[in-house]
Amino acid sequence: MILHYVPGSPYARMVRIAWRERGIAGITEHETTLRDPASDLLPHNPVGRVPTLVLADGTALTETLLILTHLDRLHAGPRLIPETPQGLAELGQVFGLLDGIAVWNRELRRPVHERSPGVIALEETRANRTATRLEAAPPTHATARLALACALGYCERRHTAWHWRHGRPALSAWFDSAAAAPLFQATLPPISGL
Repeated sequence: MILHYVPGSPYARMVRIAWRERGIAGITEHETTLRDPASDLLPHNPVGRVPTLVLADGTALTETLLILTHLDRLHAGPRLIPETPQGLAELGQVFGLLDGIAVWNRELRRPVHERSPGVIALEETRANRTATRLEAAPPTHATARLALACALGYCERRHTAWHWRHGRPALSAWFDSAAAAPLFQATLPPISGL
């Protein structure tokens, strides 16, 4: 199996950490390019998104949650995808946070005259509301915690426009502890300047 990724993607980072944590053998990584008509990812995945896991038979799985579901079939340890409603709710909340941050970040990368102030305000409000909830009640499921660490790690290095630590000492301390893990350090995204 080949996992196509880009170092800056928090979605790919989740998969990169999860398969290592679970000790799943037989996966190699391949760094690719995005938004590139010559990307070597496109013959496998015409959507052109990462992560993409290409299986031995050529099947290409994309979308983090679908890949994690497949990885759950390959190991006997604790499930990556929660089996309880609470775990699913936690994971959904964190993915909602990350999806909103991704929209906000894409909007900020547009030329200033093309940006939507309404979209930026909506996503900033959504992110702050969710982070405040997470300050009071951090996730308990391992994959929701991994997703949150990857989301906040993305904001530390690639979406610094959001000052998520302000007024959230418990979430900040939780992240600092999570960020010290060796696999987290081994998959640091590059700094983007936003």
